[in-house]
Amino acid sequence: MRATRTLAALDEVGSGDHVLQLLDPADDVWDRSRAFVSDGELFGDKVLIVGPLTRTTAAFAPVVLDPARLNGSLISAVRREAASAEREGYRSLRVLHHVTCDGPPVDAEQLLRSELDLEEFAADSGALVVCAYQCGQESAPAPERATCVHPQHLGGRPASPAFHVYRTGKDGWTLTGVVDAEGAPAFGAILRTLLSQAATVRLLCHGLDFLDAAGMSSLADAARCLPDRKVVLEGTNKTVRLAWELTGFADPSIPVVMTP
Repeated sequence: MRATRTLAALDEVGSGDHVLQLLDPADDVWDRSRAFVSDGELFGDKVLIVGPLTRTTAAFAPVVLDPARLNGSLISAVRREAASAEREGYRSLRVLHHVTCDGPPVDAEQLLRSELDLEEFAADSGALVVCAYQCGQESAPAPERATCVHPQHLGGRPASPAFHVYRTGKDGWTLTGVVDAEGAPAFGAILRTLLSQAATVRLLCHGLDFLDAAGMSSLADAARCLPDRKVVLEGTNKTVRLAWELTGFADPSIPVVMTP
């Protein structure tokens, strides 16, 4: 069973992990990620770099995917590399996704879609994925949303937002923590992205502590954003269900189902 955890170093990354590595703008991503890449040869993994194609990246790994030059989606290209790695006899695919915010403005919605795709890919395939974010405070929406959809983090866990959404098996997602006013925008964006790909989104909520009014509003709004969509929250505690009812959200017009 996958679960959230904090890693002390990148050599602790295991099969199916999707790790967030937050870097300062002055950090050297290659020095900070060298152990993760080098372990690919040690364990028989194919290494894939996702990021701008430069002389440095080309020397760092044999395969580089530049998102700006792709024909089609990022996840389609990553899955092709995974299939190639299997045919070539590698144990698994090892992905270093380097995200910078020093070029054109980051499309936060597109980046969130890619991160959710990578989270699903890592969980379903057993690939090892590290996402190294190198963004300043002015690009807060992109790293903030990314924080919520990485079950593993390198070093100290980011303090906010206080919830996580990550893949559970092949039939749903897990929601843990607290969705409050600070995290509500990211929570709504994640749900809308998931609902754009599936008519029903199933969230396992045994680790969900609470949804405040803003969190409940973002849940209701996301569930109604597209026709014939539904969000099912399984394993919710009594406090969450009671708050949902008392605030008037338990209405047939809101396609949200909560169960114990």
